[in-house]
Order: sequence, then structure tokens, then C-alpha cells
Amino acid sequence: MKVMTATEASRSFATVLDEAERGETIVVTRGGKQIAVIGPAPTAPGRMVKAFLARSAGTLDADFEADVAAAREAIEDETRGTWPDA
Repeated sequence: MKVMTATEASRSFATVLDEAERGETIVVTRGGKQIAVIGPAPTAPGRMVKAFLARSAGTLDADFEADVAAAREAIEDETRGTWPDA
């Protein structure tokens, strides 16, 4: 884990993002206090949601299923696709 001041992170933000993309976690400090952690994004959240919904089909209460369906429609309208796999 790498530690940087907010000023350092600001001046080299592209480098910070490159390091996070490579799996590094960067702790950002200001005045000696930790204020943020920048790290790699979790992978495959769409795949996990799809798997959960497939496993749970027919077992969720009707209101929850309706909420999920409405959310999927909103996302699909916005992205014109399906949940991403990665």
C-alpha cells in the first residue's frame, strides 16, 4: 500500500490511476490524516448480480422482484444493453 499526500495525488493523478489499475492501493492523506483510499475497482459486479437474480428467481417477494425489473429496465434504457460481465 502506497501513501501520498493530497497534493502529491493531485499533481500525479494519472499515475495514481495507473497504479490502481495495476492493483495498487493508494492512501491519500491531508495534514497527516487519512482522507481517502484509491484502489482497483471490483471486477465483474454485473456477473454477480446476474447470478444472484438467476439463483433467486421465484423466491423473492413480488415487490422486490418488481423493483429489480424496474431498475433493469431503467439501466437497459440508459445503456441500451444488459449488465456488463466485467
